[in-house]
Amino acid sequence: MTDDFTDDEKRGFYKAIYSRRDVRSHFTSRSIEDEILSKILHAAHHAPSVGFSQPWNFILIKDDQTKKKIKESFQEEKKRSSQLIEEPKRSKYLSFKLEGISESPVNLCVTYDPTKFGPFVIGRSSIPEAGLYSVCCAIQNLWLSARTEGVGLGWVSILSNETLKKVLELPEHVIPVAYLCLGYVDDFAEKPDLETAGWLPRLELKDVVYFEKWNDKENKDWMNIQKMIKENLDYA
Repeated sequence: MTDDFTDDEKRGFYKAIYSRRDVRSHFTSRSIEDEILSKILHAAHHAPSVGFSQPWNFILIKDDQTKKKIKESFQEEKKRSSQLIEEPKRSKYLSFKLEGISESPVNLCVTYDPTKFGPFVIGRSSIPEAGLYSVCCAIQNLWLSARTEGVGLGWVSILSNETLKKVLELPEHVIPVAYLCLGYVDDFAEKPDLETAGWLPRLELKDVVYFEKWNDKENKDWMNIQKMIKENLDYA
């Protein structure tokens, strides 16, 4: 393994980032080859983690009865959460396809175990949430690896964690962080589904970057990158 990336390797990296999608539909019946699934899991396991604690576990699921129980939780939680918004937005929200639990050949629950390697983890004493952040890094690795292999992935967050813990028989101290649906898809959408549906717009980079202090967007020491950010360059 060399230190430097070639131009083609760099382009491939940015392509994976910019074309990654949260997939909820268009799953095909094609199963994921074991070799591909293994590569995706290895990529997730090589994520950075606070204090090298590697606090994640991955539960692979293909049993239809398990999927059925998880989908029932999704349906209950989606109905409950719809009560938080008024019409006409409520009906629009309820019309969205927001999971592919039954349709995807593989479901995957990623968990956080704060007890791995004992109570003291370097870097976690001041910010205990750093362990959860580490699991999210593993999920992002997994997501980008899946996209690179042409596998769609959807994160289902409209779920009861208590249901997940019960159905998957998780120990009391283990926290479910993500329930993912994986499978090959007909295609990857040009834009995220919720952007296409007009639910929310994509913010421009210039609207989310500050310099030195909160809400400082015009700092004279950062003039060149301010110009580049405003040009909204596409590196894919």
